[in-house]
Amino acid sequence: MAEKALKTIDWLLVAFIIPIILAGLATMKSFASLEYKGDFFSKQIIWVVISLSIFFLFSFIDFRFLKRTNVLVSLFLFFSFLLLLLMVLGKISNGAKSWFDFGIFSFQPVDMMKLILVLVLAKYFSRRHVEIRDIKHLFISFLYAFIPLILVLLQPDFGSAMIVLIIWFGMVFVSGISKTHLALVLLSGALIFASLWVFVFKDYQKARIYNFINPLADIHKTGYNVFQSTIAIGSGQLVGKGLGFGTQSRLKFLPVPQSDFIFAAFSEEWGFVGSFTILLLYCMVIWRILYNASLGASNFEILFGIGIAIFFMGHILINVGMNLGILPVTGIPLPFMSYGGSHLVTEFAGLGILMSMRKYARSAHRDDMKNEFLGL
Repeated sequence: MAEKALKTIDWLLVAFIIPIILAGLATMKSFASLEYKGDFFSKQIIWVVISLSIFFLFSFIDFRFLKRTNVLVSLFLFFSFLLLLLMVLGKISNGAKSWFDFGIFSFQPVDMMKLILVLVLAKYFSRRHVEIRDIKHLFISFLYAFIPLILVLLQPDFGSAMIVLIIWFGMVFVSGISKTHLALVLLSGALIFASLWVFVFKDYQKARIYNFINPLADIHKTGYNVFQSTIAIGSGQLVGKGLGFGTQSRLKFLPVPQSDFIFAAFSEEWGFVGSFTILLLYCMVIWRILYNASLGASNFEILFGIGIAIFFMGHILINVGMNLGILPVTGIPLPFMSYGGSHLVTEFAGLGILMSMRKYARSAHRDDMKNEFLGL
């Protein structure tokens, strides 16, 4: 049985992920002796082992029980409760109550909530593909995203809120919902924001929003982190300064090089060639996830796989954009590279579920199924 399960694993996907993990570990090792707070390299190795173990364990489990409404509702309510509990018992980190601190490790429940949201939306849209163009499904699906969105904004964790919105929007876009209805909703949201900007927001509130969107406007205060990140990336030039010779991280100009700005730390040491290689590997990972999604036995599996791809693309685009100074600094980790256990466990848990679905995947009529939920 184990041998059969191992055959269902997409080893090409694993082969693309391993170099990304090693790149993150190598970057952490390069400044391991600089007395940053904690031995990130050693701890990350432990998290990698745990996460890979979860990946293989989940690959062996039959997750068809996740199609049951009562199971998904229970998981959704449980993690919503954890997000609410953070308001009382959460640990404040970087100005947000996003973590439960258990001493030897911390846990960020919003990471798992993102995965649960993908499952819930996959379930919702897969059962309503016949009547999906009814505008009510646009609003009902948003209610599922609205609950974690509000709970996350209360922390406040704007980065995770952005990911929640990206997951909802991405899955709505591929579900077959009328693009006209979706455009009208987005236009309404833009008009509401414009009205608030003109008639409601005070000058100091506008300044905060502007600094959030364009941190480089004030490089001595709100834009300092991004400014140092862009210096690090630019100084890497074509082939980088070499492993362990990144001055921005070694001289501690670059903040949190083990997590938020690990892409900048890596780029300084490996240059454009290294950065391009990492981004190419991420593209290959997304390709394999979408390929595995196309093998789904039903719309639920297909939509879940697409949702996982959206989950990863959102994190990659926001983190890299943040490092390049073209997107706001939100604290979103870079998949497989950034230090931390919560996001790494969640990433491999999602991929493990996707691998499990390969055991009962069917290739027959795959094009028909894809056309069905894409509304083609």
